Amino acid sequence: MIYEGVLTKMQTEYGNPIQYYLVFENSFLNMNQLLAKEIEISFQGYQCLNCGKKKKIFRQGYCYDCFMSSASVGDWIMKPELSTAHLDIEDRDLTYERKVQLQPHIVYLALSSEVKVGVTRGTQVPTRWIDQGAVQAIPIVEVPNRYLAGIAEVALKNHYADKTNWQKMLKNEVPNVDLVQERIHSATFLPSEVLPYYSENDAHLYELNFPVLTYPKKVNSLSLERTPVFNGKLMGIKAQYLLFDDGTVFNVRTFEGYLVKIQV
Repeated sequence: MIYEGVLTKMQTEYGNPIQYYLVFENSFLNMNQLLAKEIEISFQGYQCLNCGKKKKIFRQGYCYDCFMSSASVGDWIMKPELSTAHLDIEDRDLTYERKVQLQPHIVYLALSSEVKVGVTRGTQVPTRWIDQGAVQAIPIVEVPNRYLAGIAEVALKNHYADKTNWQKMLKNEVPNVDLVQERIHSATFLPSEVLPYYSENDAHLYELNFPVLTYPKKVNSLSLERTPVFNGKLMGIKAQYLLFDDGTVFNVRTFEGYLVKIQV
């Protein structure tokens, strides 16, 4: 079977294990069903996820022009503390920014390669943690806008990592940590504006089980531009990565906006 389309991040379904779907315009693949099977990925070209033009992808699935102008990739996306919609101040498009920034956000701790602090919209639980490859996650606070979540994250970054070591995550090198106790400890670092939203007892620990047959001992990233045709046996899926039997790992999210052909 041959599937062809523009890559976007895999859609996920929380379960035991997590279910992964690669969705194209006219078809989709349940990636779990391809475990232990040979697949071929071939690079066909580019298509910007924003304007749809066949222009080289710059970042996050967007061509350069769209990345520099679209409201959905403003600086406040990566740095929530820069959010200003609660002040009625526009960055690129105030209507869009109000819609995204002025909704409940979760500040959380996740366990992927170490204990990591992060921010996500309430609607992205537990998708955000799946995409990070976290084996456990726990909310610290839920706040009413992105700015408050951002200043909480900035304060907590002095005590916790804010990025995942992707190689350790993919090799499943995860420390043994009590996230429930770590959450209680983290409250001592929250800024005063956020403390009213914290409750010591109001937390649910999420456990995430990824569909992996064998974890790699060494990892080597697949680049579609350097290796336009790749064949391998799929041995696992974690975060947004496909793990192959030879240690090759393919980050689907890195190659959003790339037109590919997949043969299974």
